[in-house]
Amino acid sequence: MPRVRRGHHKVERRKKLKGIAKGYFGAKSRLYRSVKEQVERSLVFAFAGRKVKKIDFRRLWIVRINAGCRQNGISYSRFMDGLKKAGLNLDRKSLAGVALTDPQAFASLVERAKKAIA
Repeated sequence: MPRVRRGHHKVERRKKLKGIAKGYFGAKSRLYRSVKEQVERSLVFAFAGRKVKKIDFRRLWIVRINAGCRQNGISYSRFMDGLKKAGLNLDRKSLAGVALTDPQAFASLVERAKKAIA
């Protein structure tokens, strides 16, 4: 079997990894073995972080909706139940935006939810 010479491909692969590791501290941005380990680790954390981000945003939206609900004299869970019974299918992201930017519109949503519960 002939010998495989990887000069150019090896250099390109290493440059690609070093480019990803740019900005890392010390050997983690300079030595290939350390770069390889750190980049793999970073990609694992990035993957997990994308999952956690979804959870964090949902939590933030719920906190904002709850704050708007409390200002209008209703709990978050009763508000969401009232919206479902009233047939208003709004997601938490848009509800949080309305609660934050337009309190009067949110108050009207709360009133509709209260009527649906009663």
